[in-house]
Amino acid sequence: MADEPMLIIDSHLDLAFNAIQINRDITQTASIVRTHDHQSVLCRAGSSTVTFPELRKGRVGIVFGTVMSRIDPNDRFYRTGMYSQAQCYGVGHGHYSFYKAMEREGTLKFIHNSDDLDAMVTAWQNPSSYTPLGLVLAMEGADPILNADHVSEWYDRGLRIVSLSHYGISTYAHGTDTEGGLLPKGKPLLDALKATGIIVDLTHTTDQGFWEILEYYDGPVAASHHNCRTLVPGQRQLNDEMIKAIVDRNGVIGAAFDAWMLDSEWIKGVFGCNQTTNATLNSVVDHIDYIVQLVGSVNHCGIGTDLDGGYGQEQSPRDLNTIADIQKLPSIFQKRGYKDEDIRKILSGNWIRFLKENWGQKV
Repeated sequence: MADEPMLIIDSHLDLAFNAIQINRDITQTASIVRTHDHQSVLCRAGSSTVTFPELRKGRVGIVFGTVMSRIDPNDRFYRTGMYSQAQCYGVGHGHYSFYKAMEREGTLKFIHNSDDLDAMVTAWQNPSSYTPLGLVLAMEGADPILNADHVSEWYDRGLRIVSLSHYGISTYAHGTDTEGGLLPKGKPLLDALKATGIIVDLTHTTDQGFWEILEYYDGPVAASHHNCRTLVPGQRQLNDEMIKAIVDRNGVIGAAFDAWMLDSEWIKGVFGCNQTTNATLNSVVDHIDYIVQLVGSVNHCGIGTDLDGGYGQEQSPRDLNTIADIQKLPSIFQKRGYKDEDIRKILSGNWIRFLKENWGQKV
């Protein structure tokens, strides 16, 4: 294997949420952010692992950066749940505006289409210190979309992938930790997403919602940050039938790095500062390898760390300090017998193929 770091695409990061709602200066290194965080933030959100310098250090050159705000008046953990869609719309615009500000400064560059993607991939083959990070605009939970007629407005801003739900019950569907499926506004939203070419992210759907979406919607689907229920039980994970269904639709599944999705001993709801995980980067590879063995191909696996999704280093794999450490993954895959070509597919190639196929350019 070559010594040169491989390009990594991370299909799920909540960068704007961290910048605005946790109030972190993610233009700084993680070590500096940790010294700036108040102790209450360190315990609640954990020690920062994701900033722009750490992404550069790890050659995570392209990210799916989220707009994330949900209706959740009972949110007592992070206190960011909203009471109305109007609030979610406002917060979502704040997240979008942060990304645009970073684009104006040259830190980020929006990826809207295949040509943008090709240019960014080429730039990150031999990046300079000035090469911007590529941003595919994503949405975690569709509450910032006011209704189906509003989808085209978000598409024009750059939105390219969206999940209908997050935690709790959204405007459009039941989500994680609830039971139920699509709500009355769900199918019109799916129609509008298909009409505009926005990809549906199946992450955070309930079991019922997952199958209802696939039954109704025949457009492109993926799972931006999801792991395997067989290895770590729980509704938040994909069972074997779900994995096969996504593969049958030629989708990609991004492996998540949250300890409670990697470690069956992790106690959900207890702050990371009060417990220790046994999960490592090998645990992440276990989930990817499980999918590869289940479906007989590496072509549907990717990386969707969610490393800044309201938790920190304490709730991440033990051998990861910052997101830059995911450059340790190639050697782990190599020790398991994976070829360089297949490792590149998992780290970036599968997401590149998937996006280009669904943006009208065959690869």
